[in-house]
This record gives sequence, structure tokens and C-alpha cells, in this order.
Amino acid sequence: MNKTVYCLFFVLLCTTPVFSQVQILNDAKTKQTFIKVEPLKPEVKEYDAFVWESETPEGCPFAQSKDYSRIKFLGLKSGFHFADTWYPTWGDDDILYSPYTDGSCWRLDGSYDHAWSMGVAANTGQGIMYGDDPTKLVVYSLGLDVALPEPYQGRYPCGSLMYNGVWYYGTYCLGPSGGARYGDTIYNWPWLGPFVGFRVSTDKGLNWQGCPHTPEKPIFGENGLNGYPVKIGSPHFVDFGKNMQHSPDGKAYMVAHGADINDPKPRFYNASWITGDQIYLLRVTPSPENINDASKWEFYAGKDNQGNPLWTNDFKQIRPLLEWNNNMGCVTVTYNPVLNRYLMCVTDGGMTCAKMNTYLLESESLTGEWRMISYMKHFGEQAYFVNIPSKFISADGKTMWLLYSGNFATDWNGEHIKSNPEGSHYGFVMQKIQLLK
Repeated sequence: MNKTVYCLFFVLLCTTPVFSQVQILNDAKTKQTFIKVEPLKPEVKEYDAFVWESETPEGCPFAQSKDYSRIKFLGLKSGFHFADTWYPTWGDDDILYSPYTDGSCWRLDGSYDHAWSMGVAANTGQGIMYGDDPTKLVVYSLGLDVALPEPYQGRYPCGSLMYNGVWYYGTYCLGPSGGARYGDTIYNWPWLGPFVGFRVSTDKGLNWQGCPHTPEKPIFGENGLNGYPVKIGSPHFVDFGKNMQHSPDGKAYMVAHGADINDPKPRFYNASWITGDQIYLLRVTPSPENINDASKWEFYAGKDNQGNPLWTNDFKQIRPLLEWNNNMGCVTVTYNPVLNRYLMCVTDGGMTCAKMNTYLLESESLTGEWRMISYMKHFGEQAYFVNIPSKFISADGKTMWLLYSGNFATDWNGEHIKSNPEGSHYGFVMQKIQLLK
């Protein structure tokens, strides 16, 4: 066991009460008494492997990849019936650190933390994913942090980065409610609010310096009240591997989904927690001094006449990295160093609480041409927050794990949601996949 984890484990055992998963053991030889906690084990499920047939809709702006065109599910699922919103970042100590919310997460003393990101007592959790094998992970909570949403109604985790022992944890806002009625239909958080900024921990999540920005005055000055579209609403850091080792320039990059006010086909839920029209890209040299200073951030501003990417410190000059009107949503990117490819996961959340579609794109560069690998219609059937943890990419680069949450609204508006692939459920789900030619 890693020494750091062992020490934390010992402190928790010595300072917390005995719970149902804690055993009091007596050593017959030494006559000493000690406490033992059995880690909560993941739920592992095996099923017949299959290839998910791509169903790319007409009008898709992305050409088909010539290298990878199908995704094979290898028939192995691992996970926990925990909270959702898991976006791991790989620290230099070989441990994965992740936010979580809207549910429970096990603690090392056998108790549970309960996170809930809406209302006046909104909070977000921080968790650990310990281990090298997704079927044997130890996943546990380090605690909760209050993050008030006013003047919005929800405040949720997003961009999370562990770099050189410092954890940067971002949050964003949502409205008007988790069950908003419009006409005869109920929607889930149909209005995407702004990205607020970061809280920072220099001791790997045990203590935090609060975010200096507020939902009313967020870092990039956007306003998402009453459904006004934002561009940087729910950003996520590009996964460059362990301690950001594969960053091309030492900078941390984030991708975010959003929308623009000049929309030819707007919807009530046009820019929501899971729907949007565009993907945006931004970057910073990560440090506690820089991370909450808007002037230190650069924004992708399109390309010049020679096709070279343009970067600007002026947020007003930001331009979409990708566009597909009414077909985009929550986005994550992972660099695969073996294939020398960036892999992008995009979820189009339909009408926010129905069947959802997830597609994977690939590119040799973050700003280069992005090509379609596979469009997985009704993946989950309601999978969201899809990402590829770089720690679990195979030696040949073609086998990896999808991490996602699923099926939170299984009977809303009269639509029944099933689990597809097998093992899809609310909480923490990992599916082993392989990229095929």
C-alpha cells in the first residue's frame, strides 16, 4: 500500500467511531486489539462482447476516421452505485483524484459522505480512485465542500486537475431547477450557467483555499441567467496523463461546451448541462497564482490564413473549436500517447433527461481536424459525463475504459430508460472497450 494512503487510513481509523464495515480484531498472540476496514469492492459484471454499430446522423460535420471506425465493448464492466460526476486526474503519486456529487461515496472509516449540489446548502465532494486495475479499484471520499450557487439554483463540479501536488477544482452553475417544467414537459437543468472558478488544495484534497470568484461574478464574466447562452459553462481539463506529462507546451488545456446568442434554431434547453451547439478551447500555465486570474488564460480564436491556431487573452475574441448545432454537449478529451491521438467524448443529451447519444472523435492535435470514430446512438441508454481515464489505456493504445454515469431519469415524461450496454447505472460505471479499424 502507498505510504501516503496508509497514513491517512491510520489517522481515520484512530479518530472516527466504529461503523458496520469496521472490524475490531484481537491478536491472540500479542493480546492487542486493532481495527480493520475492508475496502468497498467494485461491482464487476461480465457479458458477451459486441461491436457498437455507429449511426452517424445526416448533416454531421465530421469526416469518418480512416484509422478507427468502430468501438468494441469487451464484455467487462466495473463500478459502484455511488454519486455521479467522476472526472479523474492522474497525480504524480500515481493516484487518481476526482470530484463527485449528487449522491453518496464511501469513506475509509466505513461511513459515507452525501453530496448534493443544488439549493442554498449546495456542496461538492472530492474523492480518490486508488489502484491500477478498474475491477479492483478502491474508491473513497475525502470530504465535502460547500459551494453556494446564488443567484443560480445549482453549483456542480467540472474542471479538475492535479498537477505537481496541487489540486485545482472547478465548479459551474445551473438553473432554473433540476426538474423544470416548460409546457407539458419536465427538463433537467435546462439552463447552463457560467464557470465560476477554482478552489485550490496544496495538500491533495485535505484542506482547501476557497474560490475567489462567485456565481454572480465568475472568472470569465459570463452571465447564464434566464437561459442566456454561455460558452465556458462546464469545462474539463484535457487528460495529458500522469502529472500532465504529455502536455505539448506545459500548459493545461480545457474544453467546454456552450452556445451563442446568434442561433438559427434555439431551444428552451439549448445550452444545458448536457446540450449545446459548440465546443470551446482555452489554456493556462497552471499555478495557484495563475489559475483564478482571467488575464493569464488564453482562448482559442480560430486559425489564420495558413491554418495556424490563433490564441488571445481577450475573451471577446474566442471562437468555437467545433460546431454542430443542436448536436453537441458535455465534452472531455484524453491524449493517447501510444496512438499519438487526442480522443474526444461528446454527449448530446437530447432534451436533458431522455435517451442520450455519445460519439467519439479523434485528432492528431487539439486544434487540428477532428474525425468521427463512432456515433453511439442511445448509449447507456442515458450515459453522461463520459471520459477516458489515461491511466487505464493499454500498452498498444487500442484498449481503454470508458468512465461515465447513467440512467438518472429512467421514467421521466413517460419514457422508460434501459441499461445498454449491460451494467449501465447511476453512479460510477466503467466499461472496457477497444478501438477497431
